Amino acid sequence: MPVALVDLVAAMDELLEPGRFRDYCPNGLQVGGRATVARLACAVTANQSVLDDALAWGADALLVHHGYFWRGEDPRVVGMKQRRLATLLGSGLSLIAYHLPLDAHPAVGNNAELGRRLAMVDVEPLHRDPADGVGAIGNLPEPLTAASLAERLTALTGREPLHIGDGAALLRRVAWCTGAAQGYIDAAVAAGADAYITGEVSEPTVHSAREQGIQFFAAGHHATERYGVQALGEVMAGRFGLELTFLDCDNPV
Repeated sequence: MPVALVDLVAAMDELLEPGRFRDYCPNGLQVGGRATVARLACAVTANQSVLDDALAWGADALLVHHGYFWRGEDPRVVGMKQRRLATLLGSGLSLIAYHLPLDAHPAVGNNAELGRRLAMVDVEPLHRDPADGVGAIGNLPEPLTAASLAERLTALTGREPLHIGDGAALLRRVAWCTGAAQGYIDAAVAAGADAYITGEVSEPTVHSAREQGIQFFAAGHHATERYGVQALGEVMAGRFGLELTFLDCDNPV
């Protein structure tokens, strides 16, 4: 039975508590469509091909991690933005997006889901103060070499990570933050991590990893953030009896 769009979004807001975050974009309902939802599609990013695939599947709403209306972007509705919004508004497809709240949630968040898939134990936040950032740190059930962790990441994400360090290094304590969180490498070092996993890499990150003696892995922004929207979608589908699909538009970054 379809659920009212406002009730679906309210349930997500209640779970993720977006009001706790100072984010770079609005969280929750970004573009309103039809009043009820029976079929929910989820994806990492609301690009045009994802919109098209959601409509082809018959979705009433699309749930993503990367939505629209980012801080500092051109506010004009032209070009790519105009085409995307025209697709949504012309079809009645609603767009729901959660950024930092979906990174941070301890049960359905991107970092929680990545840690679970890597079998991490004794997991705790990477930052003592949540205002300083998201991410997590934990222990491997058994020590692994850096090369073995790279193999595990490859099997999980379907792509070989960029590894800066020594493949023979033995790892016990690992920090991670999905997406473009290479800037948290210093926090990982300060927390005593042997290795740090994130999605992207910048030029200074390489020098930081080498000089501070931490094993660094860039496993892909998209690849590391595929899991939160699926977990959140599954919770909502189970609660409201929705049909659910995940649209995986690959991105090499």
